[in-house]
Amino acid sequence: MAGAKVRLAGWCRGLLQGPAAVGLRPTSEVCRFKRGDYAQLSNSHLSHFERLLDRGRVITDEAELDAYNVDWFKTLKGSAKVVLKPRSTEEVSAILKYCYDENLAVVPQGGNTGVLGGATPVFDEVILSTSLMNKIIKINDIPGSIVCEAGCVLETLNSALAEHGLIMPHDLGAKGSCQIGGNISTNAGGLRLLRYGSLQANTLGLVAVKADGTILDCMNTLKKDNTGYHLKHLFIGSEGTLGVVTEVAVQCPPRPQSVTMAFLGMSSFEQALQTFRLARTMLSEILSSCEVMDAASLRLTTDTLRLRSPIPEHAFYLLIEVAGSNQGHDEDKLNTFLETAMSQGSTSDGLVTAEPSKMKDLWQLRERIPEALFKNSYAYMYDISLPHDDYYNIVPVLRERLQGSEAFAVTGFGHLGDGNLHLNICSPQFSPELLAQLEPFVFEWINERGGSVSAEHGIGFTKTQFLKYSKSEAAIRTMRQVKSLMDPRGILNPYKVLPQE
Repeated sequence: MAGAKVRLAGWCRGLLQGPAAVGLRPTSEVCRFKRGDYAQLSNSHLSHFERLLDRGRVITDEAELDAYNVDWFKTLKGSAKVVLKPRSTEEVSAILKYCYDENLAVVPQGGNTGVLGGATPVFDEVILSTSLMNKIIKINDIPGSIVCEAGCVLETLNSALAEHGLIMPHDLGAKGSCQIGGNISTNAGGLRLLRYGSLQANTLGLVAVKADGTILDCMNTLKKDNTGYHLKHLFIGSEGTLGVVTEVAVQCPPRPQSVTMAFLGMSSFEQALQTFRLARTMLSEILSSCEVMDAASLRLTTDTLRLRSPIPEHAFYLLIEVAGSNQGHDEDKLNTFLETAMSQGSTSDGLVTAEPSKMKDLWQLRERIPEALFKNSYAYMYDISLPHDDYYNIVPVLRERLQGSEAFAVTGFGHLGDGNLHLNICSPQFSPELLAQLEPFVFEWINERGGSVSAEHGIGFTKTQFLKYSKSEAAIRTMRQVKSLMDPRGILNPYKVLPQE
């Protein structure tokens, strides 16, 4: 993802400086709102942090700070003067209590792999990194769960669970660097949601630290616990604005004994939808993923990244994965499904494979589309959810709307199984005129059809002004009240999630 250039909110257009962090203008210089009334970091603050953590875990070197100050896509740049690296919940508590008393703003940061600036400072907030909180506390074989600290990397957790015949319920492209605390805080989606449900649904318990340093222990490994308010849900998806998650317990399904994939081609989105409906019926208990790509999306990976499609060109493609316990049984079901889809006319061509190398190649065609988007163009990216009947309709609408503009491609791909579309518009370079044609039109179109302006990436920093297209005034007002209750001074991840007043 390094070197990517992405769409940012209109009031941040001046941030778009090109692919490198070097020379990137700080966010604080181009935002249209002022820094909050927070204290400035002083030498006395630094001395106190060094007493709390020791000097080696208080980072002030400017060269080291760059990695924490710049977002994943290299388009946002904070001006933080210190990164703090606690090793325990108690140290997080001590840090936050001090920052609360001193009125110092804080940005919690995990793997810093978010794409909307939620973990990046806007001004000079203190960065609280959970990267050293990486202990696996316990793995429970029965009923299947893991308890760990927030800084554990997703891929590391999956490797540890493999020894117990389990897997994490979610799978992300950034699994090699994203951390479970950040996954929980953003309610990350991914490729397995169709099979195992949302991360919110699979979070059994957690420990979080409130802005004033209060440790809120909502830890639990039970699947059933109906005792009062489910406070853990306040922190899942709140992007560090209500508290810092330090420990989590996640329900983990059994690791499949067999995995088989089908790659299918069809001539229309209606046929793709028919094929998905058939897959839900015929593959129900073993259906793991159902990803859709239009021809323009796949062409980007084959032309730009020199990947090869295993079937001739079609208007749409489905990548279907099944996972179960009996390879022969699963392959037979998938082959029968494919024969039925082709005989009914909803699928024109396809193949089935259980060979690991071939399945990896198929996943690359889908997972590397973002890389292809960024390689030779400027990409305006929208992560949205829509009812299935409207799922793809916005793509042809935009193609017609943008005729004669600088846009040379409008593409759509995503998680068809859960209604999540990744909508992308490519142009040679950033264009304010093109952005004006896209926003707020895209969000208004989504709102009119009961969709969501953010399906799995959250709101972060760059989408705060668009929250109103998915949430009512009353809902946003209630969110503000919850924020005020949990963080009266507003020190936790300011300028994120909620629109500026």
